[in-house]
Amino acid sequence: QVQLVESGGGLVQPGGSLRLSCAASGNIFSINVMGWYRQAPGKERELVATITRGGSANYADSVKGRFTISRDSAKKTVYLQMNSLKPEDTAAYYCKLGLVDRTAYWGQGTQVTVSS
Repeated sequence: QVQLVESGGGLVQPGGSLRLSCAASGNIFSINVMGWYRQAPGKERELVATITRGGSANYADSVKGRFTISRDSAKKTVYLQMNSLKPEDTAAYYCKLGLVDRTAYWGQGTQVTVSS
């Protein structure tokens, strides 16, 4: 059984920063990609950032230059450093784990609220 545990969400003022973490555990043999997605109320879930096992990162245009994705392969953990947060970044953020065999797992989500 694979589990993804997210942490680091919360309430922050515009312009502030948060760091999300997602730790994977369980029967994991080979990770292909890890990433972060978000879903705001009334909107579809959208990609925020992904990072491959080779270290290549990909970002949504809306977060480029403000968010940074990184990973610790030994800990099977992915991070999302979010700077210069805006009210429109408010959403539930979900971690996704993609394995080499194309199996995918989702975390339970962590809420990020940007408000003054």
